[in-house]
Amino acid sequence: MKDVKIAFRKPIYPISEALNQYLEKHNRTTKIQFLYEDLLRFSDSVSILDKDGKDTLWLGVLYSEHEFTEIEANLNKIYTLLHSDGDEATLPYLKVDTIDFCTFGNSKPFRIRVRNILNDNHTNFYIKQADASRIYGLEIEDLLSPNRINFLIHKNTLIEEHILGIPGDVFIQKHLLNCTELEKAQISKEFVKFNERCLIGLLGDMRSYNYVIIPIHDFDQVIYRIRPIDFDQQSYEGNLKVYLPQYFKENNVMVKMVLEKLKPNSIEQYRKEVRSQIVKRVTSSKSRFNELISIMKKEDIAPESNVTELKTALQKLTYDVNFKYCKTMGDIIETGINFVIRNYKKAY
Repeated sequence: MKDVKIAFRKPIYPISEALNQYLEKHNRTTKIQFLYEDLLRFSDSVSILDKDGKDTLWLGVLYSEHEFTEIEANLNKIYTLLHSDGDEATLPYLKVDTIDFCTFGNSKPFRIRVRNILNDNHTNFYIKQADASRIYGLEIEDLLSPNRINFLIHKNTLIEEHILGIPGDVFIQKHLLNCTELEKAQISKEFVKFNERCLIGLLGDMRSYNYVIIPIHDFDQVIYRIRPIDFDQQSYEGNLKVYLPQYFKENNVMVKMVLEKLKPNSIEQYRKEVRSQIVKRVTSSKSRFNELISIMKKEDIAPESNVTELKTALQKLTYDVNFKYCKTMGDIIETGINFVIRNYKKAY
């Protein structure tokens, strides 16, 4: 199977006033005296290796004592804003254990680990450069998928909660072989659904390390869910295959398993289930979805050439002439959702 290549790094798109007002209206903004740039003041760093001695592409960063005291206080406040609406009662019991920095990726994230010293439980969250297309990805995921996303914005700073799960590449390498045949069939079903959600929501670059697999124990069985953890490539690329996880070589094992475990009519049935669920979610949050898309339609978050390439491919795929009139990625998202809704209504 040929691999899909992304030739150029996507630029960071600023948050428009209209998008910022939307985020403020829906409690996605916060006012903190701390920005992404403040974390760049580290004085030293060390490479972080996994337990097998491989480079994780993360750096453990170090700060001078007076810098760290100030930074830790602010990070603990951010933790309370993200997880308890700013309740400061727990602040005396919070400690920042580690701050890690990743230069691999558009948003160059910092990963913060905060520990509660009363019980030694720890929680991770991320601080990144805010990017309009990433924020659209987070909001679309929150509105259209079974998953809820918790994040906050302040100026050019994005704060994201950590999404629990086993990274897809780790799961494929270390856990998949130990799954029962029934579990493999269930994971195959979830991959088909994940593939369909990515296409409809135009979430790209879902290689195995950009999503997690979540095992859930249910009575006498383990069921699995797949959810994305990286939204850098939301509604940007023109190549339609970028929005289909099945075309990335990192997912070849999953694709092969789907073909072995599922018959074509089962695959189509699971795709229909996704479309049905998305229609119901759009219907139940219609006002908010329309508000978000109306803003997205007016913004340039991808080159015109990418928009033209993608709308042409989708028109050929769906035979829907409405894609022809799309001028922005927001137009394409709206047209795609309308296509799904129309076909759902015809079927039922």
